[in-house]
Amino acid sequence: MKGEQEYLTALYTRLDRLREHTQDRLDQVLHAAGLGHQGLSERDTTAAELSRRLGQLHSVENGLCFGRLTMTDGRRLAIGRIGILAEDHESDPPLIDWRAPAARPFYAATGARTEGVRIRRHLLTSGRTVTAVRDEELGAGAVAGESGGPALLEALNAPRTGRMNDIVATIQAEQDAVIRSPRAGVLVVQGGPGTGKTAVALHRAAYLLYTHRERLAREVVLVVGPGTAFLRYIGEVLPSLGESGMLLATPAELYPGITADRPEDPRTAAIKGTAAMAGVIAAALHERQWLPEDVLEIDHEGEILRLDRATAERLRRRVREEGLPHNEAAPLHRALVIDALAHGIADRLGAGVLAPDLPETDLPQTAAPAVDGEAADDPYGDAPREDAPLISEDELEDIRAELRDNPRVSAALRRLWPPLTPQRLLTDLFASPDRLAAAAPQLTAGERELLLRAPGGGWSPSDVALLDEAAELLGADDRAEREAAAAEHAERLRLAQEALDVAYGSRETEHDDGSDPESLHAFDVLDAETLAGRYAEEDHRTPAERAAADRTWAFGHIVVDEAQELSAMTWRLLVRRCPARSMTLVGDIAQTSAPGGARSWAHTLDPHLGGRWRITELTVNYRLPAEIAAPAAEVLHAIDPALRAPRAVRSTGVPPWHRTVPAAALATEAARAVAGERAAHPAGTAAVIAPPAWLPALTAAVGALPRVSVVDPRTAKGLEYDIVIVVDPHSMAPADRYVALTRATQRLGLLSPSRAD
Repeated sequence: MKGEQEYLTALYTRLDRLREHTQDRLDQVLHAAGLGHQGLSERDTTAAELSRRLGQLHSVENGLCFGRLTMTDGRRLAIGRIGILAEDHESDPPLIDWRAPAARPFYAATGARTEGVRIRRHLLTSGRTVTAVRDEELGAGAVAGESGGPALLEALNAPRTGRMNDIVATIQAEQDAVIRSPRAGVLVVQGGPGTGKTAVALHRAAYLLYTHRERLAREVVLVVGPGTAFLRYIGEVLPSLGESGMLLATPAELYPGITADRPEDPRTAAIKGTAAMAGVIAAALHERQWLPEDVLEIDHEGEILRLDRATAERLRRRVREEGLPHNEAAPLHRALVIDALAHGIADRLGAGVLAPDLPETDLPQTAAPAVDGEAADDPYGDAPREDAPLISEDELEDIRAELRDNPRVSAALRRLWPPLTPQRLLTDLFASPDRLAAAAPQLTAGERELLLRAPGGGWSPSDVALLDEAAELLGADDRAEREAAAAEHAERLRLAQEALDVAYGSRETEHDDGSDPESLHAFDVLDAETLAGRYAEEDHRTPAERAAADRTWAFGHIVVDEAQELSAMTWRLLVRRCPARSMTLVGDIAQTSAPGGARSWAHTLDPHLGGRWRITELTVNYRLPAEIAAPAAEVLHAIDPALRAPRAVRSTGVPPWHRTVPAAALATEAARAVAGERAAHPAGTAAVIAPPAWLPALTAAVGALPRVSVVDPRTAKGLEYDIVIVVDPHSMAPADRYVALTRATQRLGLLSPSRAD
């Protein structure tokens, strides 16, 4: 241990120097003066990278080095959370990043396949002090088993803190293969409770960022978890691995600008999650692209213009053929209608159109429909009489301009093709029985009744995917944003020109007779446009912050935990957010509790990915001792006899217990049971898991006890505790009961109300 302590001390000395050097560089960059626009931009980029690096160097203070390999060729390699180069940048690095290819044997080597490793050493540390050394000899005579041996068991038996710890020091070969799997494509990781699938997914995200740093740092890795409690639970894992640039979100947080916390009937949420809702939203949008029953009359300068249904329908069909999102198609629809109205006015005047050369326009080069609905034989309506006056294209454009300026025409256009937001489309749809009946005839009357609600009241989590679907169909209506940007640019341009005018007026004319060709002024090398550009506001947000605010962001990789719970509509959202189809999906089919959740991976994913995904399975249970794993396996068999329970690797000698008590005493008995188990196992965390109906009484009885959570099975999903008391397990759905029985790492008790109750 003495030699390892000396080596560790030297590593921390090197780490401190790197921190000081990085801080000095950051200070220099931030205090740099006299920079132009380009220099300021480069300074900000450099400062952001140095800040990220400094944060990484501080994040690895604990557990900097956790292992060493002695190879059969005599080389010795130290493995740690980050890589540290030698000071001369040429010698062998004193510390190798756990994600580097050279570190792979630390996780992959076994007694049967040594990967060139003779001794694998685990270092246990507290702060900067080595507290223990655990060696495994590989090769001839080695005993096969889980890598890490005692170090792994110490980690598994350690008290829980309420936060997930990283497993970087004890990753097993099965897990390492998943972590280092290629980035391309969609990888499904099926794993039962306690197999470490969440930790594996997070370590895989860190590994991919290390391996594809430039791309993924720019495009961002999105980690989707089932709820905010879960995200808090895993929140320290990635920073402890030196990674802080990922975006963590729940499905309810995937539509920027809204808070999706509206309570909702689970039956309503189930309907909203079905794939059929994509068609419902599309139909609702088509219904908003309005047609008059017979004729739409528009007052224009005292004249009544008439747009009949046949013409309006023909124009609508022409616009739809372009395949543009609704709001982005509005200018085309507007131009076509105005053009039709303008030709109608020309026809009413009895005039033909002289010189039918079309101006440069985005409009299709097709015949404009007559306003009265009769198709014309010539491009612009009925052929004029031989003695009819002719108007030029310029005069026709004047008519169009007058129509565009007419507020009544604009109102008619908005009625025919209204500007819509996703929020407005869904609010109007869910508030109207008639709109729902028209858009969703495939739903039963009872299902449509569940979707009905009054306007206002906010948005539910199941609305998020529907809003995203609507946004995809609508596209952006960014006219106001573009107008504001243009006004802002014009103001910057005005101020820049004023500054140059002042500079020109204050030049030293008495010494500046133009005879010195080397004499330059600001107005000689800058124009107003260039100067205005220098003062344009820079976006200093990190890529993750920008991604969180941008619904259309294309993520470089997406990690989904508890993937079996997602609805078909949420899958549509996620697939849109990752055009590269680079995803890691972890979950357990046996734990599916959401009504629209997965019953098989193929049934869930094939509609969105067309079979282009691969699956692997984690088979070892590191959380549950064998005593708890056995009854959990019985529940799993009842859910699906074809599913295999993961193999437990440890035993505590403490079997779970089951007691029946009167229902009136259940909450009191739960508190007494927690206190008794806590006396036998004082360290760590405890939880009482019960159906939602029991939570108020249990919270009142147990809430005063320290480090005890009272949760329902769905909230507990993905979490773990040292001690678990399950209340009324047989009233839970099988999947929920399976979740409840698989949260404990040490001790498990079950309390049921007596039958008479």
